[in-house]
Amino acid sequence: MTNLDTASVSDLIGCTALDVSGDKLGTIDDVYLDDYTNQPEWLGVRTGGAGSKVTFVPVEGVSIAGDDVMVAYTKDHIHAAPHPDDDGHLSEAEEAELYAYYGRSMTTATDTATYGQPSTVGGGDVSRGTGYDTSGPNTDDAMTRSEEELSVDKHVREAGRARLRKWIETENVTMTVPIRREMARVVVEPITGENIDRAMSGPDLSTEEHEVVLTEEVVEVDKRVVPKERVRLETEEVTEDVAVDETVRKERIGYEGDDPTTNRRR
Repeated sequence: MTNLDTASVSDLIGCTALDVSGDKLGTIDDVYLDDYTNQPEWLGVRTGGAGSKVTFVPVEGVSIAGDDVMVAYTKDHIHAAPHPDDDGHLSEAEEAELYAYYGRSMTTATDTATYGQPSTVGGGDVSRGTGYDTSGPNTDDAMTRSEEELSVDKHVREAGRARLRKWIETENVTMTVPIRREMARVVVEPITGENIDRAMSGPDLSTEEHEVVLTEEVVEVDKRVVPKERVRLETEEVTEDVAVDETVRKERIGYEGDDPTTNRRR
């Protein structure tokens, strides 16, 4: 009937009621149960101080927001609603007037007559004490509790770019290169039987000049481009742990008992 989740009826008493826009309405003074289904039907909200009247708001559409309770109607609409006496019980006439104002259909004794009668399931008799669905069409004798679970997926996106860049630098290179050169050296030979003929072949006395050509190596510098190495980019995968922090919702199922002295639950 509502999306109160795991909050019990008693948890609502004393909570701050907010309208659908989050504006404060007042304090929840009481919770009224349906006479036939025994389910929460109306919130009694006291919108002023002590002695002020209680305004009735449908439980349908109510949600819990921390310590506050948010209803499904605006403050102006709620303030203009009928104001029956907050004496702990709504008569059918009072409830019909509230239902009509909020545009909802009223549950009658005829609608819920089958709740008080045994029903047949699979050929056997099942009494009301076995369990029955009061929040909608009769289904089975148990509730299904569900909860959200995280489903984590991954996709690949661009995280950055790496590039190689090549440029030209100029530097001085100093090296030592050995070179060869010829030098003139005077050699004096004594006259022997082997060279006497060459020594006597010329005039007895004369003026002469004799020369030799001296040579040397000269350094010549040239440059050429020589490949030295190959450089390229590669990628490698690394694995790291990333923490995922998310809020999930879980349904809870709690037991609520009736107060035999009244038709209200606190």
